[in-house]
Amino acid sequence: MRRYGSVIRVRPEKFAEYKGLHAAVWPGVLARLTASHIHNYSIFHKDGWLFSYFEYHGTDYEADTAKIADDPVTQEWWAVNKPCQEPLPTRRDGEWWADMEEIFHHD
Repeated sequence: MRRYGSVIRVRPEKFAEYKGLHAAVWPGVLARLTASHIHNYSIFHKDGWLFSYFEYHGTDYEADTAKIADDPVTQEWWAVNKPCQEPLPTRRDGEWWADMEEIFHHD
């Protein structure tokens, strides 16, 4: 299992909409995440920042995340959420949410 964290800003005028969307995430999006071995997924908010955490339990992260990206329901979900988000200017090419480096963990 590997842990992943990422960060993005939420547009202040879109926060209520974003929070509402995540109060009822589409079942097809959740099913695709589970099928791609993504578990223990959480998004936290503080002062306009969103922090995402999940655990990957598969053996081919690139292939599994490609399946997520290719899923039509997930693409539609992303299109609905994208206007609510403001990516960091320091993110890497190809990233929307900026990946974070894990520097500490305690079980």
